[in-house]
Amino acid sequence: MPSTDQMHRTIAVPTLPRRIISLVPSQTELLHDLGLGDRVVGITRFCIRPAAWFRSKPRVGGTKKVDLGKVRALRPDLIIANKEENERADVEALEREFPVWISDIDDLGGALDMVRRVGDLTDAAAAAERIAKGIEAGFAALHVPGPPRKAAYLIWREPWMGAGPGTFIGDMLRRCGLVNVFEDRAERYPTIGLEELAAAGPDLVLLSSEPYPFKARHIPELQRALPAASVRLVEGEPFCWYGSRLLEAPAYFSGLLGGRTA
Repeated sequence: MPSTDQMHRTIAVPTLPRRIISLVPSQTELLHDLGLGDRVVGITRFCIRPAAWFRSKPRVGGTKKVDLGKVRALRPDLIIANKEENERADVEALEREFPVWISDIDDLGGALDMVRRVGDLTDAAAAAERIAKGIEAGFAALHVPGPPRKAAYLIWREPWMGAGPGTFIGDMLRRCGLVNVFEDRAERYPTIGLEELAAAGPDLVLLSSEPYPFKARHIPELQRALPAASVRLVEGEPFCWYGSRLLEAPAYFSGLLGGRTA
């Protein structure tokens, strides 16, 4: 069955794929929530949700370094990957032997499109539609009070790096009523010094739990550089997991920013 992925590539996929490998943590969780169960035969070592799958499913390496031998041993009839999270060389090597469906997501609309397409691809369209409608309803009900606040969302340390324009994180910040101080940068994930960050004047500095695992011990350094800003630790999943985890994101954002869900 031909299927078009989010890279506008047409790939040949079985009518009912029965041996699926996921190379993306948020999409692995989506496959679970679509009810695919034993049809998912392989995941990465970063696919931590659901915990039962993380403990029991075979792992094929990481998102950036896929073990082709382990993939071959699992004989997949469908591999689900992502343009940003997986290495191009890995994907090109895999697609010479297996059907590889690639997502490309930089906003909520792209995430909803992915959910529905993966549902169609795996014969789980009804479950996918329920998830997509639930996500749409949650974001429609999200209301954050007060005037827009300027925010810097940091994803790395040494060097400091932030989420910039054209990123899914940036779209989530906007939906939270925040103005991304990196929005005018040329890079999607710009490197920035503390003096430059201070000059940008963020009201909020959000330290993500992933990919760099920021902890409370990292707050004082930033607070000294930006004494007027509120520096907070945040869970990365609501901001950058673009599968069924988005069902929980609006409530998390509301609690974080003092908003409400209607």
